[in-house]
Amino acid sequence: MSDKKAALVIGAGDATGGAIARRFAREGFIACVTRRHADKLQPLVERIERDGGRAHGFGSDARDEAQVSELVARIEREIAPIEVAVFNIGANVRFDVTETTERVYRKVWEMGALAGFLMGREVAKVMVPRGRGTILFTGATASVRGGAGFAAFASAKFGLRAVAQSMARELGPKNIHVAHLLIDGGVDSEAIRKRMRARIGDKVDSLPANALIQTKAIAEAYWALHVQPTYGWTHELDLRTSIERW
Repeated sequence: MSDKKAALVIGAGDATGGAIARRFAREGFIACVTRRHADKLQPLVERIERDGGRAHGFGSDARDEAQVSELVARIEREIAPIEVAVFNIGANVRFDVTETTERVYRKVWEMGALAGFLMGREVAKVMVPRGRGTILFTGATASVRGGAGFAAFASAKFGLRAVAQSMARELGPKNIHVAHLLIDGGVDSEAIRKRMRARIGDKVDSLPANALIQTKAIAEAYWALHVQPTYGWTHELDLRTSIERW
């Protein structure tokens, strides 16, 4: 019997998703990482392999039912059983409500909520017969509190949180651990630092260590949820720095 196991990370960007993939690869998982465009995954795949891990990158539109179904089937068929699935698509945009078009609202909902449902459903189909698995969803402050300018984003994140809760209640008794992580605050990444630099200039380079959430801390939280014993499962976990207002 093969002992190979895969960790699927949908939305493996340069910050949180990549850190999660690397963390699971360190534990012997084959990291199966996705973005819309596969070429953008090459640096992450190469880094995991340099560190002694195994990884595969896939170009896939997580909003497309057929593509998600085929992705899961291909990993199961050609690589390894999916033991862990992480949904990490952000979809964070800001528009005044009067400027939020139907197209924007629909796209954000598809990225932030529909895609999470599709991933969760497809991996549940293969996990339930095996009687084991972990499904983790990345949430945000907007998962529990709508803010000015974030009607589309908050709606999607509220929806994803509801998907996670419903799946946890249904799949928990079948030994599938479903958890939702609230990332409450800015994550230390190039994208965040670029936006901050536009506001505060070079001061961003001298911020204290606890000004932004470190991706390595987020990755450790995902790993900790996966290894929790069944008699002490966490469903919702929120992460923030010590100085974040909440």
